[in-house]
Formats: sequence, C-alpha cells, structure tokens
Amino acid sequence: MISKNIEENKDNLKELFNNTSDLILYEFKTLSNHRALIAYINGTIDKVSLNEDVLKPLVEELVSPWDIKSTVYTRINDEIKELKDTIVPINNGLVILFMEGLDFAYTFDLSQWPKRQVEKPTTEMVIRGPKEAFVEDIIVNKTLIRGKIKSNNLIFEDYILGEETNTKVSLVYIKGIVKEGVLEEARYRIEKIKIDAILDNGYIESYIDEKPNRLISTVAFTEKPDIAASKILEGSVGILCDGSPNVLTVPKLFVENLHSAEDYYIRAHYATFLRILRLMAFLASFVIPGVYISLITFHQEMVPTELLISIAGQREGVPLSSPFEALLMILFFELIKESGVRLPEAIGQAVTLVGGLVIGQAAVEAGIVSSTMIIMIASTGMAEFVVPKLRESIPILRLIFLFLGSVSGLYGITSGLVLFTAYLVSMKSFGVPYMWPIAPYDKEGLKDTIGKYSVRKLNYRPEAISNKKRRKRNERID
Repeated sequence: MISKNIEENKDNLKELFNNTSDLILYEFKTLSNHRALIAYINGTIDKVSLNEDVLKPLVEELVSPWDIKSTVYTRINDEIKELKDTIVPINNGLVILFMEGLDFAYTFDLSQWPKRQVEKPTTEMVIRGPKEAFVEDIIVNKTLIRGKIKSNNLIFEDYILGEETNTKVSLVYIKGIVKEGVLEEARYRIEKIKIDAILDNGYIESYIDEKPNRLISTVAFTEKPDIAASKILEGSVGILCDGSPNVLTVPKLFVENLHSAEDYYIRAHYATFLRILRLMAFLASFVIPGVYISLITFHQEMVPTELLISIAGQREGVPLSSPFEALLMILFFELIKESGVRLPEAIGQAVTLVGGLVIGQAAVEAGIVSSTMIIMIASTGMAEFVVPKLRESIPILRLIFLFLGSVSGLYGITSGLVLFTAYLVSMKSFGVPYMWPIAPYDKEGLKDTIGKYSVRKLNYRPEAISNKKRRKRNERID
C-alpha cells in the first residue's frame, strides 16, 4: 500500500528499486504547506515540462491536496494505490507524484526517450516510392502506419512482454479485413510468450513461428511503413516491438520474397520482368554450384567440347577436387560477405572489394582454384543479393545442393528440387498455405504473384489472407 507519510514512501521506493543511482526522488512543499514527492528515472522525462506543468503550479498555486487535478497544467494518467504498481510506469518514463495525507499517487506521462529520427531505409532501398523507414520507438512507428492508413478501423492492441524488460508490443490490423482465425492465432501466440527479455522482434519471431528451426521463416518483416501498410490493407496482422526498427507481418506467403515495394509504383510489365528475374536469381543462387560440379564430374557429355577443353585446361595443376574447390570458394565468399557486413561502413566496402579481387586473383595465379570456379561462385553471390529476404536460407541451400551434385550428379539436383518444392508446398503460415496462390491454385491471386497486373485490375484482396474475398473498389475497372 502507498503510505500517507512521504518519508515512508521514499524509503520504500529506494528499497523497491534497489537504491539504483538513476532513480530521482525529489521532495518539495506546495503552497498549502503539504510535503510532496516526485519519482522518475533520470534521462527518461521532459524536465522542462515537469518544471513548468507540474512543479511550478503545485508550489505556487495548490491550496489543497484534493485540487491537484485542477492545478497542474498536464493530464493525469492514472491513480495508483499499490507501491509495487509504480515499477512499470516509472520504468516507462512516467512521473509519480506522492502527496502527504493521500494514500494513493498520481502518474504523469512526461516521457522523453532518446530516439533516432525517421530516415531512409537501409535494407529495402527504392528509386521510386516513399523513402522513410521505421525507427526504434514504437510510438513513432504507430504514427507512421497511422499516417498511411487514416481509418477508424485501424486497430492497435498493446501487450507488455519480458519479465525484466517490460517491452511494449503491439498488434495492428484492420477490422473487417483481417481474417478472424489469423488474428486469434496471433493473439494466442503473443500471449503465450514467457521470457525475461524482449530486445527486438527477432525474439518474438522465434516464438510465433510454427517451426522456428526450419530452413525458411513463415514470418515476414519490413522496415518500410508503406510495405507494412499495404500488407495490413490486404488482411495481414502487423506486430510492432518497442526497440526494433522493423515490423513483423503474418501470415507470410512465398511470393512476398520476390516482391518489392517499388513493384507497385512502376509499370506492370517492368515489375513482372523484375519478379521473373528475382525468381531466376533465387534458383541460380543455390543451384549453380551443384549443377556445375555435377556436369564436370558425372555428365561431361552434356558440356560443349570447346568449353570442356577450356575448363580442363584451367584445372590443370589445381590440386583440389572440384567439389572441395567449390566448398572452399563458397566458404571464402561467406567469409568476405560477413566481414564486409560487420566492419564499420567506411571500410567494410573497401575490405570486401579488395579482399575479393586481390585474394581471388592470387588464388587463381597460385593454381589453388580455377577461374571458372570463381566465376560460378561470384555469380551465385550476386544472385543471392537480388532476393535479400531469403539471405538466411540461400547459403544453406547452396551447400545442400553442392553435396547432392557432388554425390549424385543431375539426378541428385533434380531430386533435391522436387523435395524442396514439396517442402514449400507443405508449409503453412498461421494456417495459410505458404505457396498460395500457386498451390492451392487461385486464378485471381495469380494476378499479383510472379506476373503483375496493373493496379487498376487488382480488384480483390488475397482470399487466403483477408476475411472474405472483398473488392478493393466499388466498381470494376477493365
């Protein structure tokens, strides 16, 4: 219970927060000569507003403890009667006011956390279209989504996750469009999360993904408000996490990996061309090394004679077998890629470029690897960057298909592709088939998959995601 005695409340707060040095306990007297105490965490509040809107009117104008609401210049958030109930508000940047003679306390939301300004996206660059990205502040991120969807049907549902971090998490959806089964499943999985700390939505993804250990994730994420808004408008559920500059969206479909926000701002025929290019790049990114090894090891008769002679000449003097040579180059490529990502931006690009050119050329001249192998691995690396949403899966797939090609040739590659396709078809995301609208087939949904129709002809939201097959407009435009 909150005591009517200020000293007792002060001592209890110190004990409750384990005498942490950034807990500020400021005692003062009001105009009515009553003792008062405010408590907050240093660095989390707007001190100018605290002085002008709370302290000054209490010291100069308060004539009775019961007149606090009409005296202060800011809104009172809540009244607290239990001292333990002050932990979460204080840690969230609220100010707690204790008044002598009152057995409850008032809370004021004067929070002002250090935060990054809205900037350009770093991982989803576009030439045409909005160029703003989410930040680490969940309130700002909510505002960015609200700025895209100015509807009374846009709903945010807030949760607090993490026993120690008390992280704010929010579900966002549009009432009437979202499928109730998907929404209920999202709520259920969020409420089941029991963990000490939530520092990023990656923690949440691990808990809400049906099978977090499988190769491909069934939870999408984006750092662009326009992409999140477009998915929410189609019936998806967004998941915002305080401290994360990305928003999760569920359910996720495979075709989303081949889409870009810019596809909807450019001509349909060019968007279709780019999506076909991304699909080819995805396949090439993990199949090419295995196919190359299988051809030069098991199926030389399928290689043109001139090319086969050229490859044999390049491999003359190379001490490593072709499969081991490919494995070595793949690991070397991953090493360069990882070092370029982890190093400071100013030198990361230079290290990646110099390392790739100098070491690659030196390896060829030393006769450790062949130049054809370097071309193969470099081309797969370039293809990988075309589909960044699958970057966590492609390196593993590349090694799997390299093994299949080294052991069984093209038969192994073909079997692997069949099994991988069956694996994708069997997957579901929050009850929605992952390969929709290809499997199961949906004619209307195919208008916005690999090929893209003009926005004028995309009259329906995805049937698998939205509550029902709702029209996007009131009249058909042919």
